[in-house]
Amino acid sequence: MNNKLSSKISGIATYLPEKILTNDDLSKMVDTNNEWIVSRTGIEKRHIADDNEYTYDLAVKSAVKTLQQENLKATDIDCIIVSTTTPADKCPSTAVKVQSKIGAKNAFAFDIQAACSGFIYGLSIADSFIKSGQAKRVLLIGAETMSKVTDWTDRSTCVLFGDGAGSCILSKATDECHKVIAIKLYSDGDRYDQIVIHNSEKNNCRGHMTMNGSEVFKSAIRCMGEAVNDILNENDMTIDDVDWIIPHQANARIIKSLCEQNDYPIEKSIISLQNHANTSSATIPMAIDYGIKSGRIKSGNILLLTAMGAGLTWGSAIVKL
Repeated sequence: MNNKLSSKISGIATYLPEKILTNDDLSKMVDTNNEWIVSRTGIEKRHIADDNEYTYDLAVKSAVKTLQQENLKATDIDCIIVSTTTPADKCPSTAVKVQSKIGAKNAFAFDIQAACSGFIYGLSIADSFIKSGQAKRVLLIGAETMSKVTDWTDRSTCVLFGDGAGSCILSKATDECHKVIAIKLYSDGDRYDQIVIHNSEKNNCRGHMTMNGSEVFKSAIRCMGEAVNDILNENDMTIDDVDWIIPHQANARIIKSLCEQNDYPIEKSIISLQNHANTSSATIPMAIDYGIKSGRIKSGNILLLTAMGAGLTWGSAIVKL
């Protein structure tokens, strides 16, 4: 671990749309049932945005909660980064809409797109801005309306996804008790076709998704395991030095296999996907928030974050919360 200038994460908050779609609800739409979905994914329900509720709406509500939690005004924010694969429009960015709606007139704002790895990619960018002095406070948001790109007639994918947003503040670390310790990013464009959201519409979707489920399953375990082991080795740490593993919340079987194949204690994993399904770039802040609210994650705990998403993109981060 190095003692150079670091950033810290604070004010983690999430927002989920009010509408809930249970597994029983899905069984009336496609040929599936609650037992099948739970046994294969661990998902029990997902939240779905209304037709007139968009990714920026979710991002705004999450951001407001984060600012309130930190007793900050929107004008205290220097930068807004939104990670999303499901913006309402191709242009302008979701981030500038958030800036306008919360009144963060002193911030510069932009989106990034790294699919389910987006929060970790955004964390790396925000951390760099803090370390370079380009920003004092960065509002980092992962927000998705996956329901708007999901083909609800395709039972292989529609059971997996939900909508939501998670956000946090990054600022300068003033002590060793709360800091971002390390971040590591990867991508492999040769495997881009494993998960694709196409521009063309299908079954009233704003761009339908196709996914090679078996290959994605294997890639997720392999990539996240690589990311975790690499970052631990490069920082002279072992899994015993970590209090909690926060993996991307895509599938409970992926998380279980990741732990089994790498000898990570499964009891160290925070799993929240049963409550919200796969919300892409929003799952990691959601899982952290869930861990804090459930009383498991404490101040000063060391968290190991890891995710893999379309691209393929993947990465890891070690954070002392």
